[in-house]
Amino acid sequence: MPTRDAGKPAKKLLSVQRNAAHHWVGDGFPVRTLLTYSELGALISPFLLLDYAGPMEFPPTEQRLGVGEHPHRGFETVTIVYAGEVEHRDSSGGGGCIGPGDVQWMTTASGVVHEELHGRDFARHGGILEMVQLWVNLPARDKMSSPHYQSIPSSRIPTVNLPGGQGSIRVIAGEFGGLAGPARTFTPVHVWDLRLASEQSFDLAVPDGYPAALVVLKGSVRVNAVETIGAAEVGLFDRVGGHLCIDSAHAVTALLLCGEPIDEPIAGSGPFVMNTGEEIRQAIADYQSGKMGHLPPRS
Repeated sequence: MPTRDAGKPAKKLLSVQRNAAHHWVGDGFPVRTLLTYSELGALISPFLLLDYAGPMEFPPTEQRLGVGEHPHRGFETVTIVYAGEVEHRDSSGGGGCIGPGDVQWMTTASGVVHEELHGRDFARHGGILEMVQLWVNLPARDKMSSPHYQSIPSSRIPTVNLPGGQGSIRVIAGEFGGLAGPARTFTPVHVWDLRLASEQSFDLAVPDGYPAALVVLKGSVRVNAVETIGAAEVGLFDRVGGHLCIDSAHAVTALLLCGEPIDEPIAGSGPFVMNTGEEIRQAIADYQSGKMGHLPPRS
């Protein structure tokens, strides 16, 4: 199976992003923010933010740890669990519990209120929590569409084995190696969950014209014979080029993110991402007046 987009140059590595600082989201998610639109803007479009939570061990508890009721408007949240469990419910009626390998893809669009908590069984028994949450922008035409929730179990995510035993790719969204991911997206977006282990160099095909981000969670990758991307680091690549040059990969767990850029103004404030300041002010007013709904009491 070819892994190079024939005739296209390799994408140039623009920078490696690092952030060792942790902060808490609620009382259940110790995160490092590895990507944010406020600093990187067009370099990561259509993506807005990526938080890497954990890995951290939590002792058994009867408390509902996590982050309580809060709003969003104007984008999508993608939660990928590597260890532990996360429960979600929102004011549009979406919800569920996801565990290792599972994904939830929530389109906040015109606005939802939701909560994210540790799964009940995970909380009772304790254990390691490790997950990623990614924010994906919506184009202006779709920001006020209806909210939607996709629960994507691991069993629905196809896997492509790379030649020569160099690793595997789970296709969450987009397409790779002739297999399409199950996530439905508003614009062309590729989200691939990588496991790489190779002392031999190889090329990984990615679309020309799309910026790409290689988010290394564990292990290390050497790319373009220039730079090593280590654990909890992100390599940002230029839009031009049809493949990434992987020189070596050591026990790597990573995400490859690329998508059609949304070249529109971004106005963001906390949980809202729109195109203008006036739209942000309207989002705040709509939330405060209850137009985004409320969660019923927990059973």
